[in-house]
Amino acid sequence: MAGPIEFWFDFSSPYGYLASERIGALADEHRRDVVWRPFLLGAVFKVTGAGPNALDPMRGAYFLQDFARSADYLGVPIKMPAAFPFAAVTPSRAVYWQEAQDPGKIPALVHALYRAAFARGGAIDTPAAVATAAAAAGIDPAGLEAGLQEPDVKATLKARTDEAIERRIFGSPFFLVDGEPFWGVDRLDQLAWRLAAA
Repeated sequence: MAGPIEFWFDFSSPYGYLASERIGALADEHRRDVVWRPFLLGAVFKVTGAGPNALDPMRGAYFLQDFARSADYLGVPIKMPAAFPFAAVTPSRAVYWQEAQDPGKIPALVHALYRAAFARGGAIDTPAAVATAAAAAGIDPAGLEAGLQEPDVKATLKARTDEAIERRIFGSPFFLVDGEPFWGVDRLDQLAWRLAAA
């Protein structure tokens, strides 16, 4: 099998949510694995000087309209969480804890977390909320909630975020395939085109 699709995302990224709903089928179609890589976009913003689209006085209103339109176009249900943007530390740690337990359940966990936030408008920034989503994905909620505080899990998230900065991953969603970068859910068609050619 050819190299995997690296899928880098921040859980507070609505477009990351849309991409998460498509990337699995795209990867299966082209016989690729997906490497799920949550990272903290806030740390990247400190380097780039950028900030969340929703808080930008010029782009904010357009962003909300575009997200709704993009979700409608892709047939993905949405409901914005009441608190947005939100801290993505806790759900991101959950993924890296799960990676050390059973990586095969990571897609289900990511879907459960993203859908809790952007399909049902719930909070996923607390250990209890993340544990509830994990249970829906068939993952032990008590084990996960305890694992969120493990030093190795915290260190892994920091290392992945540092790696994202080092590799110039500046937004969410961001994909790396065979060394080539693609930024944005609107680049998935180009990503599929590149995979077909490969």
